[in-house]
This record gives sequence, C-alpha cells and structure tokens, in this order.
Amino acid sequence: MTRIPLEATLKTRPPARPFTRPFAVALTATVLLLAAACGSSEQGSTVPAGDSGRAAPAPAAPAAPGEAPRQDPGEADTAPTGVPEARDSDPGRLSTFALDVDTASYGYAKQTLTEGRLPDPAQVRPEEFVNSFRQDYAEPDGDGFAVHLDGARLPGGGAALVRVGLRTRGADPETRRPANLTFVVDVSGSMGEPGRLDLVKEALHKLVDQLGPGDQVAIVAFSDEAETVVPMTPATSRQELHAAVDRLAVRDSTNLEAGLVTGYGEAARTFRPMATNRVVLLSDGLANTGDTTWQGILDRVKESAGRRITLLCVGVGREYGDALMEQLADNGDGAAVYVGSAADAHKVFVERLVTTLDLRARDAKAQVAFNPSVVESYRLIGYENRALAAEDFRDDTKDGGEVGPGHSVTALYRVTLRGGASGQLATATVRWQDPDTRGPAETSRALDARDLAGSVWEGPSPRFQVTVVAAAFAEHLRGREEAFGAGLRELGRHADRLAEATEDPMVAELAGLIRRASELG
Repeated sequence: MTRIPLEATLKTRPPARPFTRPFAVALTATVLLLAAACGSSEQGSTVPAGDSGRAAPAPAAPAAPGEAPRQDPGEADTAPTGVPEARDSDPGRLSTFALDVDTASYGYAKQTLTEGRLPDPAQVRPEEFVNSFRQDYAEPDGDGFAVHLDGARLPGGGAALVRVGLRTRGADPETRRPANLTFVVDVSGSMGEPGRLDLVKEALHKLVDQLGPGDQVAIVAFSDEAETVVPMTPATSRQELHAAVDRLAVRDSTNLEAGLVTGYGEAARTFRPMATNRVVLLSDGLANTGDTTWQGILDRVKESAGRRITLLCVGVGREYGDALMEQLADNGDGAAVYVGSAADAHKVFVERLVTTLDLRARDAKAQVAFNPSVVESYRLIGYENRALAAEDFRDDTKDGGEVGPGHSVTALYRVTLRGGASGQLATATVRWQDPDTRGPAETSRALDARDLAGSVWEGPSPRFQVTVVAAAFAEHLRGREEAFGAGLRELGRHADRLAEATEDPMVAELAGLIRRASELG
C-alpha cells in the first residue's frame, strides 16, 4: 500500500470540498496519476494525517451552477412512523457518516420474527442488517482500513447500487492486547423473564472461559442501586468469577444510570494504558429509575469515559429498549449487539471474541464524493443516526465509530445516473485515529462508471448480492415496498440461491426470515 506525503495530498486531493465540474476533472486526473503510481487502477492510497499537517475543514460551499443548494444531514424529513423519509440527495455535497459496527437491530428483528411478530419499523436500521453478514473484502496490510468500491445497475439501467466496503486487518487471538473488562449486569425485575438474566449469565460464563492470563474482569450488578459484585480480578481466578456470576439474582427496578456510573468508576480506577479497557453493559435497556436518557447517563460518566474506555451494549429480552441502548453505544465510543439465544451468545463471546474486545480504529468516519457529471442524485441506505456534516470529517473532535480487528463495515447507496455519462463515479475516503496514539490517517478508493456490473443479480459477487438482499429486506420492514425493484417473494428466492452459493447458514437463516415476514405481512 503506497503512503503519500500529506503535503502533496492536500495540493491534489481535497476530499472535503464539494464537486464542481472543474474540480471533478482535476480530481479524476489525480486519481489516475495515483493509480498509475500504484501499478493498478484499483489500488488505494493511505495518507498519514498528523496534527501538524492536517487539512482545515472545508467551509460550506455555495451550490455550483445548475445544482440544488446544500442540505445539512440533520434536516432530513421524518415519516410519521419515526422512519426517515427516503429522499435522494443532491450530489453537489458530500455524503459523510460515522462508521457503525452495531448489529442489534438485525438481532432483535430476527428475535421478533421468530416469535411471530413484525419488528417496529422505527427500530429497523438497514446498516445493521447489512453489517450482520460476512463480506468478501480483502484485508489491509497495516492496522488501518482497506477500501473496497463496486456496484451494479438496477433494472432499466438508469439507476445503480454502489457498495462501499471497509475492512480492518484481523488479529491472532494469541497476539491480542490484554483486556480490562467491567461487566455491568442488569438484575432488575424485568430481567426475571425467561431468556434474560439466565442468558446473560450463560454468556458471562462463556466469556470467562475464553479469557487469557493477561485479562482482568470486574462485575457490577444494578437494579434500583448498583453494587460491585467482584472488583477487578485476574481472569485466571475462574472459580471466583464463575461463582460471582452464579450469585447474580433478580431484584427490583432498573437504575441503569447507577449501574454505568459504578461500572465506569471501577473501569477508571483500574485503567491499564496498554490494555483494552471496556465496559460491557448487559441489559434489556428498560430503564425506569434515575436518569433514563442517554445524554444524562453519558454526561455522568464522561470523565471516566474520556480515559479511552469503550462501551459494548449487549441487549437481551423480548421487550427491549432499543433506542436507549443504541444511543448509549453510538455516543459512548462503543457498539451494540443483541443476544437472543445461546447460539448468539456463543458468536459474540466465543467465535468473535477478539473482534468484540480489541480495537483497530477510533473515531472512524467515511466520506463519499459523487461526481455530479455522472450521478444525478444518490441515497445512502440507513446510517441516519450516524450522519455528519461534511466539515466534521477532518474535525477529530467529532465523534466517529470504534472498529475492532477483522471488522467489515458496508454502506450501500442507490444512485440515479445521468444518461450516457461516463468516467469517475465516486471516491470513498475513510479517516480514523490510532487507538493508542490518536494519530489520524486516511485512505481512499475511486469507482468508474464503466466498472458497474450490468445487473444486480448476475454480474456481482454473491456477497454483494447478499448485501442487497439484507438492505432491501430492511427497507421492506420499514414500510418501503418493492425496494430496489424486488418484492419479498423475489428477495426470498434470491436469498435461497445465495445461501446455496455461499454455503453460509446465516444467509439461509435470512431466507427463512424473509419468508416469515412475507407470511406475517
């Protein structure tokens, strides 16, 4: 992977500016020069972006002649159901968002469909459906990201789907950094429902058995108040830790604020600079005592959290406080997952332990620049809660997403193409900070219109097609019929075909969920 001096990049590739036609031509030429230097038109570039040479955020530019005015991401309309309205965006501005590795929305939808209920449309987040599935992206050579960009035309040829894929390098479990884990466990009355506290305890037992000699664990329990059940203890003291988990029992109301304040306090007290320091909240998210707002709760723990302590929210339960858990994760330097079964717990705490616990990038953000001479309009599928202003991309004080080793992050765009247009279609750039030094870096990749596959269902890789099926299914559950020109029955047929092609049991499960939704609808 070629590393380019920042000074040269700032002269030739200013990704924080909206496209104008002269700029689009200049940028295309620059990308071609960089590609030639790398030996391939598909080779990405990584740019160290230290504070001493960081580009200033670009000011909001006036619209170019013939283009609509720039719209702030926060101005999007919202449908009465709480689902943001599907509206194409003017390509004269950039699409900027914080990366998101949450999968709780898909996990909870899977649980509700299995129980014979359709999920609440407002709790369906397409990006979390898409990011629940394995992708085919190559890993980067270093500790940053590899950027993948591809696409395919929709029926009729006037529109296309563009996939932006980001991937971090995987980690060997033997070489991962030690972990300081503070479990904050909900033992309120609502956790007495079968499948809640018993599932949490099973997950904790699994995790304790997976930890190594350098790891440490603390356990905090909360109901109307919080108590430290076990202070930070070496993971090798497994008998003591298992006994503490077994003692967890249901009590009274849900003071989630007290639990997190106590948990973050313990994590800060025992903070280790060279370890992964993480608070793991296990709860149904149904807070009813103390401050029940994510803003108020995070404000109470911000001093402790500022010491590079990340948060993992693990949701459980038939009735689940999705909004609170998601906002805690998104705004607390963390991620949210949903565990609905013992198999789910095994995936999170055994199969994906290193990805769950370790960290590759902090405050990671993506910015996609569309060429208005090729793209008439675009729509990012999902990520409404993660939208950023264009000038926030290089403002390292603005919160991004935390990404672990071996993680894939995918964004899918529906773009309307200009008739007969050719040339560079889009450039995707990702910016992140090193987990330890906080030093920022960037890498980019471009996509040409001629590289679009002729059909979504025939040319692209099976994993691209799985992405389309997952996103379209989410759009259907949000009340948008015929997403990407395919109804539920057609999506189910594609999912069955792709399950056979990929030999992936999760894709087969997706096919079953689509059939179930079709029956319930």
